[in-house]
Amino acid sequence: MPQNTIKETLDKFDLREADFKRIRAVAPMLMEQLDGFIGDFYEWMAKHREFKVFFGTNPARLERVKQLQRANWDTFLQADINEAWIDARRHVGAVHANIDLPNEIYFAGMAVSNNLMADRIRGLGKVVKDPEETVKSITKLMYLDACIVIDEIARINREKISASAKALMEMSTPVTPIWEGILLLPLLGILDSQRTQDVMNKTLGKIAETRAKALVLDISGVSAMDTAVANQLLKITKATQLMGCETILSGLSPAIARTLVELGVNIGEVRTTATLRDSFELALRAVGGDRRPTQST
Repeated sequence: MPQNTIKETLDKFDLREADFKRIRAVAPMLMEQLDGFIGDFYEWMAKHREFKVFFGTNPARLERVKQLQRANWDTFLQADINEAWIDARRHVGAVHANIDLPNEIYFAGMAVSNNLMADRIRGLGKVVKDPEETVKSITKLMYLDACIVIDEIARINREKISASAKALMEMSTPVTPIWEGILLLPLLGILDSQRTQDVMNKTLGKIAETRAKALVLDISGVSAMDTAVANQLLKITKATQLMGCETILSGLSPAIARTLVELGVNIGEVRTTATLRDSFELALRAVGGDRRPTQST
């Protein structure tokens, strides 16, 4: 994160140099109490189901996490907000995302930590010049800390969802040779512009690879279609024609046919059939085959 962006972020959380000075002033005293602080935190944590899930059968993991938490609080209390400080928070977010720590327990833990820290600051008495102002400064910095952690968790989860969607799209767009010179592409579920673009790319690639002369595009499993998707499918048929491959649209249900008419979509010279059997017969004729399917598809 560039320095000017860091400054903008600090401004949003109303974090000023005065806040950092207050935090640094009490940091040595709080570090002396850090073991007790962490102990109190895990005493609270032990009351909740997540403690058993993550630490119940692995005391060594608990001790390791306590050491990491100590280092994390040490960095936090230094209150030197730079790229390294932010990266440390992002690392915490990445760890939480990878172990699927629920956001609920994370936010609850941050609230408890804030209260525990506030109690210790107030307990220092007159040693702290402005205890309530210091508590406010700590709280603001904790909000920033939590924001960076959650933002990193959200980023990683978006990447996971994107990867899963891509994998699902790969599996849900199988362009398969079913006869010499004939390809079959069954489409299921909901079509959107992104998916139809993927269909076009894979179809044209497969046509180039196999030199197919006919493509059966079966849409009997498509639940809904709008104008944009219908036009994309028509573009696919035109693109395949340019590559010397005829596309036959199969499985045109009455509902989708009615929708296309109501939307005013002009299917032009695209060949359509109601069943796969009819499509296969047309495809065989297109490739000059003299055999026909022997049973209904």
